[in-house]
Amino acid sequence: MMLRALAEAVRAEKEGEVPVGAVIVQDEQIIASAHNQREQLKDPTAHAEMIAITQAAESLGGWRLTNCTLYVTLEPCPMCAGAILQARIPRVVYGASDPKAGAVDSLFTLLADPRLNHQVEVVRGVLSDQCGGILTGFFQAKRRLGKK
Repeated sequence: MMLRALAEAVRAEKEGEVPVGAVIVQDEQIIASAHNQREQLKDPTAHAEMIAITQAAESLGGWRLTNCTLYVTLEPCPMCAGAILQARIPRVVYGASDPKAGAVDSLFTLLADPRLNHQVEVVRGVLSDQCGGILTGFFQAKRRLGKK
């Protein structure tokens, strides 16, 4: 499933977006698939996870994604971690760590915080080299072009 999330990240990169992809699975079936679209939609909340969560809720006809797993190529940020908690997603699998904005392990541990009413099982580092590599290449190319 992480390969499918990586395919979404490649789509994002081709569209000039930060290459992050996500899929949500229920009963081994993909029910949502998305990539970052902040530039296209001019929406700061258009992260891959947020779009995939919205798609999955629509697909299932409800906001509780209690039997789902989210696969994402980059460790979720605080906004996305909050949405994961609100959607009651029980399991998250991510690829690359995000030392600048990660809210699962790197900067915060929101998904495991016992003060919250929901905690999430986390699997870290799946295809981390590929997931991190696409991001590294994207930002190196941006710097070469003189863009931030």
